[in-house]
Amino acid sequence: MIELTVAQIADIVGGELSDISAEAAAELRVTGTVEFDSRKVTSGGLFLALPGARSDGHDHAAAAVAAGAVAVLAARPVGVPAIVVKPEAHAPRALAGVLEHDTDGSGAAVLTALAKLAAAVAAELVTGGLTIVGITGSSGKTSTKDLLAAVLEPLGEVVAPPGSFNNELGHPWTVLRATDSTDYLILELSARHPGNIAALAAIAPPAIGVVLNVGTAHLGEFGSREAIARTKAELPQAIPQSGVVVLNVDDPAVAAMADKTSARVVRVSREQRTADLWAGPVTLDELARPRFTLHTGLQTGTVAVDIALSVHGDHQVANALCAAAVALECGATAEQVADALAGAHPLSQHRMRVVTRPDGVTVIDDAYNANPDSMRAGLQALAWMAREGRRSWAVLGEMAELGDDAISEHDRIGRLAVRLDVTRLIVVGTGRPMDAMHHGAVMEGAWASEGDRAASIVADADAALALLRAELQAGDVVLVKASNAAGLGALADSLVAEDAGPMGRVSPRATRSSPDGPGVAR
Repeated sequence: MIELTVAQIADIVGGELSDISAEAAAELRVTGTVEFDSRKVTSGGLFLALPGARSDGHDHAAAAVAAGAVAVLAARPVGVPAIVVKPEAHAPRALAGVLEHDTDGSGAAVLTALAKLAAAVAAELVTGGLTIVGITGSSGKTSTKDLLAAVLEPLGEVVAPPGSFNNELGHPWTVLRATDSTDYLILELSARHPGNIAALAAIAPPAIGVVLNVGTAHLGEFGSREAIARTKAELPQAIPQSGVVVLNVDDPAVAAMADKTSARVVRVSREQRTADLWAGPVTLDELARPRFTLHTGLQTGTVAVDIALSVHGDHQVANALCAAAVALECGATAEQVADALAGAHPLSQHRMRVVTRPDGVTVIDDAYNANPDSMRAGLQALAWMAREGRRSWAVLGEMAELGDDAISEHDRIGRLAVRLDVTRLIVVGTGRPMDAMHHGAVMEGAWASEGDRAASIVADADAALALLRAELQAGDVVLVKASNAAGLGALADSLVAEDAGPMGRVSPRATRSSPDGPGVAR
């Protein structure tokens, strides 16, 4: 973050000083990072006191100051230097999914103050030349963010969120990682409700907006795909006339957003040669890494360069095209883009990480997030990698927040696994959606009577890991995928580990201080 005094921050957020005099606050400067986890506070930082599932950040304020925090942004006095903001009796609807444990409005007050601070910092940095890039879509935001960070890195200093920091906490937190030396700030913009993306874009207005796709993530909240499309369109609507909107026009709902913006539109496509950026014939190598020719007329004359991605899955082509379009708009050459994409690997945990163990078992770790579209993409990548006679395993957990469509969508995924000739399906978890996934697979292929082809349902990740360790064979390919709440990331980590010794429990690790994490939406 740019350096600010405690007094300046209090003025920006409308807070009152506590346990620090006005004179001291005018001299004391925040020179470090803003943190919501007391264990990550460093010298000169600012600590956010937020309520979490296991503890309240206000209870960790003294420890944060002892660790080097200059002050605490809180909703009540905490006995150490603090900026205190008034609790909000009714938290904005946008914060409901982020502050599940905010019983008294304290968390909403701190997050509202955080947004004000981030907006002030972003405005000053943009004046100094910072370019902000915003990405939205029902799936692929984090993968595209990682690719974009790689292609912009040769052009200047880049700040991008780790993982999926894309909501009302993670978004402003990422903004505050930028400094006077940052050239490009990449932000993911997620939504649980209409208006979420517009609110995030108002905090740090992007000069370039990217819309990847419109799927069915959070269908339970939005009610229809049309409502999701209207919400995703809030990003192109927020881009100023002087800016650029990059649209994946292979998705008709995204293509229609060209009429929703006054900014210049750059269209990308896998096959439409009328697009500004398009891919030639796409091929996949043995690990489902795409190869294609990138064609573009964005620069002087028509340019064609060969692209060999290091990330896995046919779905990564659209992500790479969008990242390439942004980099070209920022001044990169097509050759620079090709070189950067060739060396770009997943930066975020549990996002299409592919590891082959010494025993020849290949693990596809995509355990952080799942919706029907990304689940289909993961299964297709699994089927491709196992096509040369290797046994394939799909270890699948619940796709969260699908509302009334949860049963039918899980049933479809179970049936798709059979149609893609997956050898073994392990459904992890209890409840009607998981029963539907297992039932769909059995009804589609009657696996129980077909030799080693079978669909199993187990209660939890420990049971799934026990089954895998008992039955995996050299050369097998395993996909681990679910929404983050299913907790399959630790299972994937256990599978990837070279030592396949005695099974340990794979329950998610407990955390302390507040909150438990930045949350994630789509």
